[in-house]
Amino acid sequence: MSVFKHEYRAYTGPVTSLPSRIGVIARYALAEAWSSKITWALLIASMLPIVVFLILIYLVNNPIARALILRGGSAHLDIDASFFFRLLATQCWLALVLTAWVAPRLVSFDLADNALPILLSHPISRFGYVLGKFIALFWVLSLVTWIPCLLLFVYQGYTSPLPWFGANLRIAAGVLAGSVLWIALLSILGLALSAWVKWRMVATGGIFGAVLIPAGVGGVGTAILRTKWGLLLNLPVMMSQLWQRLIGVPDSIPIGREIPSAAIVTMLVLICLVCVFMLNARIRAREVVRG
Repeated sequence: MSVFKHEYRAYTGPVTSLPSRIGVIARYALAEAWSSKITWALLIASMLPIVVFLILIYLVNNPIARALILRGGSAHLDIDASFFFRLLATQCWLALVLTAWVAPRLVSFDLADNALPILLSHPISRFGYVLGKFIALFWVLSLVTWIPCLLLFVYQGYTSPLPWFGANLRIAAGVLAGSVLWIALLSILGLALSAWVKWRMVATGGIFGAVLIPAGVGGVGTAILRTKWGLLLNLPVMMSQLWQRLIGVPDSIPIGREIPSAAIVTMLVLICLVCVFMLNARIRAREVVRG
């Protein structure tokens, strides 16, 4: 029978919900991320500072350990906002390393294998595809940022002989807010750069370059022009200042070099908008080949 004589009808069976379709993308993205032994090695390496900070909290709050190991003194190991700022900064920069490895695995393989037309031919939109990948990467980075940091905060509140927990809730809120902002930025940045580079190793280097190269340019511009606004290109400096203000730590930047929080947030929003534009231009159901 000829093809045109067949009668084709639309599918009328049960349809899965939109969240479940996005969940499928996220589930397979997580499976792809954890299929690499390097991902597990990076996760374990990212947990080592957590163990060190956990031991420090134990030593400060245990009188016997303090007497035997610290010889009764713990003034230089106060568990305060500065302590959790150092913890947050350490874990967030380790999250950058994890992003550089995991993000290209989530998108670059689909582009290299020309799998996007097949994926987007299913009942999933471009937004749903990107959101599923974003959720997977966000969850992976959460395992090394706000989740262990807040667990240490709870442990400090439990072991402290003083009513420490209720008096320092701002630290927990600052750690959570700072972590969420950072991993959201890393996730959208990592996906956007990976979408434009099919080669995974090049995409990994591009993620580091997108953070470090503008920081160098901003530092040079700040020194030459003698203005603080060049620091808006320096993502490490911007995030350090924002984390300090969220947690309640005094700025370590010299007076006159502080960047207003509104300017930092505006710059972060602009970076995210550029990344969204890059994803919108690259994630397509078809590929145009010019001869």
